[in-house]
Amino acid sequence: MKTSVEATGKNIEQAIENALFELKAPREDVDIKILSEGGLFKKAKVVVSISEEEIEKYQKREKLKEADKEEEKETKTPIATKSEKTEKKEPAKKQEEPKEEIKKEVSPEIKAEKATKPKTNKSEEEKIDAITFVEGLLKAFGKDAQVSEIEEEEVVKIEVSGENLNDLIGYRGETLFALSYLMNTICKRGKKKQVLDICDYREKRAESLRSLANRMASKVAKTGRYAKLEPMDASERRLIHLALQDNEKVTTMSKGTEPKRYIIIFPREYRE
Repeated sequence: MKTSVEATGKNIEQAIENALFELKAPREDVDIKILSEGGLFKKAKVVVSISEEEIEKYQKREKLKEADKEEEKETKTPIATKSEKTEKKEPAKKQEEPKEEIKKEVSPEIKAEKATKPKTNKSEEEKIDAITFVEGLLKAFGKDAQVSEIEEEEVVKIEVSGENLNDLIGYRGETLFALSYLMNTICKRGKKKQVLDICDYREKRAESLRSLANRMASKVAKTGRYAKLEPMDASERRLIHLALQDNEKVTTMSKGTEPKRYIIIFPREYRE
């Protein structure tokens, strides 16, 4: 029985999913150790292990599987073959009574566990709420932080506060966005989108982007030349568009393909 798996992926999120699939375990039953966050030419690498609190459950499950296999093997009746050619004709024999099937005795403890184990759907067993998921991540990273939830009209914000959390945010929020995507994939909550934020990074980043948009708009209006911004994800591009939508001198347009889609700011009179 595997209790630990090392897996890789194009990012941390995919590497964790690959490891969970190989272990056949839900997120709440494992501990995660990140060996490499990956990069442009390097894959992310993680080690996912069954936690000490849950290892006994998986050992019992393995014993049950083995007991079921042995029971099925023992109860199969062997098919007897009889040679059609005989040197001497023998008188017909009475048909033997069928032998009783031999069943392997299963221990009372395993029988009791089978009888009392509730039948649940796989999806129900693996269901996990966002706060529990994030707290598990923080534990895996060895971080001491507080997790809170703020439910708004359209989204549910999962906010993390604490110290020394910059490595969970990453360069320009790359790690934060990856963790937020993973949280949304595993922790469904009806039609509402859940957004992970760490140390108010999203609001600080939003203010920075709005400031960048206004600064570049002034430059474009003054020089009459367009400005090309660095690639951003969809949510950050939307902030730029909204910041300049009422600007009378410049306009914006998104160009390129994901994940390198970017924004161009140019004089409004150039817009076709």
